[in-house]
Amino acid sequence: MSDRQYWLIKSEPTVYPFAQLQNEGKTSWTGVRNFEARNNLRKMEPGDLALYYQTGEGKEIVGVARVVSAATADPTAPKEDWASVDLEPVTALKAPVSLSKIKSMPELAEFPLVTRSRLSVSPVRPKDFRRILALGKTSLP
Repeated sequence: MSDRQYWLIKSEPTVYPFAQLQNEGKTSWTGVRNFEARNNLRKMEPGDLALYYQTGEGKEIVGVARVVSAATADPTAPKEDWASVDLEPVTALKAPVSLSKIKSMPELAEFPLVTRSRLSVSPVRPKDFRRILALGKTSLP
């Protein structure tokens, strides 16, 4: 699947931790209120993969999710121009990858957590996605 895109999505672990996505099996990624992040949501396609970054306390990438729907209107913002997608869990990383680890690696200098730290939905280069999986000691099922 060479057309697959890769993404970074962020959530506070106190708001929606990766473990909750694993327990529920699927969620709508709603509540994004930044125009660039919204536009990135609209570029997502079913089958795309997203690194799941928990902000706040942990500041680490903890899992991988899969986009399972094209973007639709965000139901939490009726009559407004926001977007959401549905996600399902793929796998938790065997070793979470911390923000400090990412920032310490010159080969990840272009990674969104370094270059666009405030953006909640960002594209990720395929080689960076693979590098994060390797750092997380995780292969995809």
